[in-house]
Amino acid sequence: MSFQNQVNIQPAPAVPGDFASLNPTATFPAGEGALVAAAGGCTVAAFGWVQADGVSVANMPPSGSTATPDGFVHRDLTAQISDFTASESMVIPQGFPVTLFTAGDFWVQPTTQATPGQAVFASLTDGTIKTAAAGSTVNGAVATGFFVASAGAVGELVRISTWVHA
Repeated sequence: MSFQNQVNIQPAPAVPGDFASLNPTATFPAGEGALVAAAGGCTVAAFGWVQADGVSVANMPPSGSTATPDGFVHRDLTAQISDFTASESMVIPQGFPVTLFTAGDFWVQPTTQATPGQAVFASLTDGTIKTAAAGSTVNGAVATGFFVASAGAVGELVRISTWVHA
């Protein structure tokens, strides 16, 4: 871990993957303890797909599929710092429980500039968030049913929601 070299005047509004409101949420229908992180882990604040075994969740669809993600991986403090020289981790280790949210408002860091009303897309390689005009397509990504709720540049915290429509 490196020595602190920056102090912010205002704290960040959230951590990626946090709830962004108290609006209603919905989760992927799975029994108690039914979904766990796939081999290699599952990254928080990205979209996830239930794999062919019906139990493991990865940040990419099952092999050969371009299906819509099954849900958003919320930050519920199951990520672990397994590399003891690291200062943080957003990866839920293999076998740890994962909850996929199909509806709600969340904080994310998109890999594209975000404007309110844009559609949210999930990368087919790692589940990261991309944004584009509603009704458009994004190469290497699929629409999620979520929309951008606040503006932000690449990598800035923005809100996404299933309740905001263009």
